[in-house]
Amino acid sequence: MTPLQAPAATPPDALRTPPDPRPDTAPPLSLADRVTGALIGAAVGDALGGPVEGYSPDQIVERHGGRVTGIVGPWNEEWRTARPLAPYHKGDGHITDDTLMTHALIRVYEKVRDHLDAYAVADHLVPDLISTPRWIPELEAEALPLHRIFLAEKWLVTRVHYGHVDPREAGSGNIVNCGAAMYMAPVGLVNAADPAAAYAEAIDVAGAHQSSYGREAAGVFAAAVAAACRPGATPASVVECALALAKDGTRAAVEAVCEVAARHRCTESALRGLRAAVAPYDTVGPHYRDPSLGARRPSRLHSIEELPIALGMLLIAGGDYRRTVLGCVNYGRDCDSIATMGGALAGALGGEGAVPAEWSTRVAEASRVDLHAPARVLTEVAYEVFRRDTQRRRTHEALFTELTAPQFGDPR
Repeated sequence: MTPLQAPAATPPDALRTPPDPRPDTAPPLSLADRVTGALIGAAVGDALGGPVEGYSPDQIVERHGGRVTGIVGPWNEEWRTARPLAPYHKGDGHITDDTLMTHALIRVYEKVRDHLDAYAVADHLVPDLISTPRWIPELEAEALPLHRIFLAEKWLVTRVHYGHVDPREAGSGNIVNCGAAMYMAPVGLVNAADPAAAYAEAIDVAGAHQSSYGREAAGVFAAAVAAACRPGATPASVVECALALAKDGTRAAVEAVCEVAARHRCTESALRGLRAAVAPYDTVGPHYRDPSLGARRPSRLHSIEELPIALGMLLIAGGDYRRTVLGCVNYGRDCDSIATMGGALAGALGGEGAVPAEWSTRVAEASRVDLHAPARVLTEVAYEVFRRDTQRRRTHEALFTELTAPQFGDPR
């Protein structure tokens, strides 16, 4: 493997003023375009990262003869029996549990047609996971989503369905990972251009699933997606919104990673620096498939790795979708989730046109999934929720005005 390049000199304001990936003459992006770009972008990132998930950058180079530049096949030819991933067919454009959970959450929005909370997860998401067979690309069969999701997601079913735990507290005790954060893009899109509202809603929704820094990352990721939907948004403005809301170790990790990212314009040269920056906050340790005994435990000092790295890659790539996602993929480790997040953010910034059509078409065909349908549904819901919010705000304004109106002269 060629040694990583030395960091290029970078002006001090690089974090705040990265290049805008859109030409000055580009028409403004619509809400529908940003929602579509984010959701398709997330699914494509997920599919590209799946086959190299869990491996290091050096291993990826050795296996593929260089960096991954598009959709690749399974890491092991005998994927049905190869450990530790059997029987999942990761690769060839197959989406993973990240996208399965994202689409499941969109189905909840489709039913509720309003803001969600932990009870919506209990009442709608959990039944969806355990009662309705769906096509699972990695299994190449119809099955309950429950049979594909990871242990941290099965916790939802165990605690809520079988344990009858208060959904707002069901996430306590679960292993802390990116399980909740990886599918929170829809929350950011329903709250498009309102990062604070997206953060608050995601924190509530994720309470049924995660606690500690895993729950915090869900809120910050949703906020970042909402920020990416703002007209004129840039990678730097997205990071600034995320940092304005992030708490504890999550904020510290994002800051550390983005400080390193600001010194690079090449994702390849940044791989080791980004890993070194996030390592003090990441409990998994250097061996991704063999985490330490202290891994994934609640802490105010730690952070999941996936969100900070996705934000860092977004900065380095200047918001360019292809560069962002490929940087996430070639980072290795939990790169399907990193690329899911990076893809959602870059897709929201650039719209559907930013996502290479040759990738999205192949992923849709290989996974046997209509990637546009969830986007259409969520766009409709976002408009409905905005109208509801507007009416609720007007009602509150009228009531507050009446409440505070002087009745017997000036109350002062």
